[in-house]
Amino acid sequence: MEQIEIAGLRIAYERAGDGPALVLLHGGLSDHREWRRQIAALSDDFMVVAWDAPGCGQSADPPETFRLPEYADCLAAFIDALGLGRAHVVGLSFGGGLALELYRRRPTVALTLVLASAYAGWAGSLPSAMVEQRLQQTLQEADLPPEQWAPSWIPSLFTNEAPKEVIDEALAIMSTIHPAGVRAMAHAFAEADLRDVLPRIQTPTLLLYGDADQRVPLDVAANLHAKIPRSKLVIMAGVGHQSNIEAPERFTAEVRNFLRAVGG
Repeated sequence: MEQIEIAGLRIAYERAGDGPALVLLHGGLSDHREWRRQIAALSDDFMVVAWDAPGCGQSADPPETFRLPEYADCLAAFIDALGLGRAHVVGLSFGGGLALELYRRRPTVALTLVLASAYAGWAGSLPSAMVEQRLQQTLQEADLPPEQWAPSWIPSLFTNEAPKEVIDEALAIMSTIHPAGVRAMAHAFAEADLRDVLPRIQTPTLLLYGDADQRVPLDVAANLHAKIPRSKLVIMAGVGHQSNIEAPERFTAEVRNFLRAVGG
């Protein structure tokens, strides 16, 4: 892991390979480790950079007033500080919303977007009662030992066919969450409504979803596809929310094929 200071925050990241920059943005309750298969597979063609968002992994906790604009500004400064220039940006779940907020604030940074298991923010994609339920659940669990709550998340992240080693890996990542980071990310996503930015997106965009995703209804995927110009929607059969871990070969192939098709 490498580290860099961005606006007073220590940001940890993994970097591998040479070529065009490919930035990977993990979901909530996670860190850069969820991308280990994509880092290994895609570093033959790209300089792959996977960060630990503030409050995750080996990065420092942000102020709990951090919301999606602050995360996006930190990400933009991180990309600038590493000298990545225009980059392909891949975000899963929370990372997908972060990629959209990055586009809103710095539209020239993303050369392409890959939004996997993504929302237009919880507020922009889900009924208000569901948003409140998710927020309160996450806040209540943030200060509890992960072994008390992490197993209950597994059915919403993976299908019943997911291998045991995949489940164990996800639980190991969740076991190291930062309570302060979880609270900040939960509030950020509960408040985020990114619907207004969707029609303004001019960069080629891949929308990548599993048809068994219990966290993101497929009508969310259809809505993003309808609203984002030049977007391509791919639905992976038999795959859940954490598609980059459960179906890594298919996920990576879809990303690689998309980037090749658009000249990445």
